[in-house]
Amino acid sequence: MKKAWTFLFIAGALEIAGVLLLKAASGFTLLVPSIFFFIATGTSFIFLSLAIRKIPIGTAYAIWTGIGAVGGFVFAIILFGEPANFARILCLILIVTGIVGLKLSAHQKLKEDTNP
Repeated sequence: MKKAWTFLFIAGALEIAGVLLLKAASGFTLLVPSIFFFIATGTSFIFLSLAIRKIPIGTAYAIWTGIGAVGGFVFAIILFGEPANFARILCLILIVTGIVGLKLSAHQKLKEDTNP
């Protein structure tokens, strides 16, 4: 089960890389970042597919997109100077809270399913 969560977090990290590469590709006008975008995104989906063997699809997908959203948000502020105002930070905290809640509730559900 730990392996599935590891796969999910790798998929999320690759999703972040894909989003950053999408920005770097400038609408797919730059070849190298465009190629790496497809590699990162494709590999992200591979790891997501490995994760959903053990983690419920709804939980895995929500966490995967949440990791991508949070990572994309944070790196956009750091690398591209996007604004980091109170409302945006508050919404980011809500996303992170939701991700943690989904992970904890999925873990609890899996425990219940394995106990007779």
